[in-house]
Amino acid sequence: MSLVRRDLPPPRAADSVAARFTAQLQIHTDVHDVAADLEAGADGLVIIDTRPHESWRNGHLPGAIPMRAESVATEAAGRVPPGFVVVTYGWGPACDSATRAAQQFALLGYRVKEMLGGYEYWVRRGLPVLTPDGMFRSWPDPRTGPAPAPSAEGMSR
Repeated sequence: MSLVRRDLPPPRAADSVAARFTAQLQIHTDVHDVAADLEAGADGLVIIDTRPHESWRNGHLPGAIPMRAESVATEAAGRVPPGFVVVTYGWGPACDSATRAAQQFALLGYRVKEMLGGYEYWVRRGLPVLTPDGMFRSWPDPRTGPAPAPSAEGMSR
């Protein structure tokens, strides 16, 4: 039995594939890495929420700044210090607002990464969300991976 379909091109050489994945890791991050950076108090990091402002107001990552992709060109310089690393996020995997905002930041010369999974996967993993009522954590969705051992404090189903 063949592991590669005969009607498709053969796999590329390992070194070119490794280069491709290395390039992806330079522009993408995931919710776990962003959460770890925030928990560690990483300096020089700015999180940009690209969802509509009403959505941001209802809940967002702690410390996130609301900024729509179409506003980056006019707002970035006044809100994001030069030299900081920017991480953008949108609704979830099917939303490209974070991609568009990341592109705009890159065109302005910022070092930028897009957070894969967006707000949806952040919430599904039970990571902290700032809401009008304070900090909130949902119970982790067991389909997203091993659930951390959360305390009942601040949790909601």
